[in-house]
Amino acid sequence: MSRAVLSLGSNLGDRLGFLQSALDALRPALVAVSSVYETKAWGVEDQPDFLNAVCVVDDPARDHWAWLRTGQAAEQAAGRVRELRWGPRTLDVDVVTVDGVTSEDPELLLPHPGTPDRASVLVPWAEIEPDAILPGHGPIAALLAARPADEVATVRRTDLALR
Repeated sequence: MSRAVLSLGSNLGDRLGFLQSALDALRPALVAVSSVYETKAWGVEDQPDFLNAVCVVDDPARDHWAWLRTGQAAEQAAGRVRELRWGPRTLDVDVVTVDGVTSEDPELLLPHPGTPDRASVLVPWAEIEPDAILPGHGPIAALLAARPADEVATVRRTDLALR
């Protein structure tokens, strides 16, 4: 089996539609998807707010590289343009973790290096897998508890829904 956690984000155009397009590209491997959250931009802060979600996928035919390629294909289909690191984007699909695999390959760092410091990933992930462990870092509940309360408060659950 190849079970992965993917983080989805969008802050340009039809943000909800782009998140939905990523989920559609992941079917039938989709196991669970979080609520939709709105967050301030991270890294480059002078840009629109993001819609974020986290999903769990499972497909015995895909390894960590296949999950990366699937995410990249979804980004391309959404018209993603990479002009500025941490800049605005139609769709961002990050591979957070895959079956505890670790990778130091610059193209696919696993687990995703930003995860322990990003409430925008930890909050939605904790919603769907509260007992999850981030390899090399420990329980996500503990990672989330270690984030500053004011940062966690900026991850706002919306009434928007993905299907």
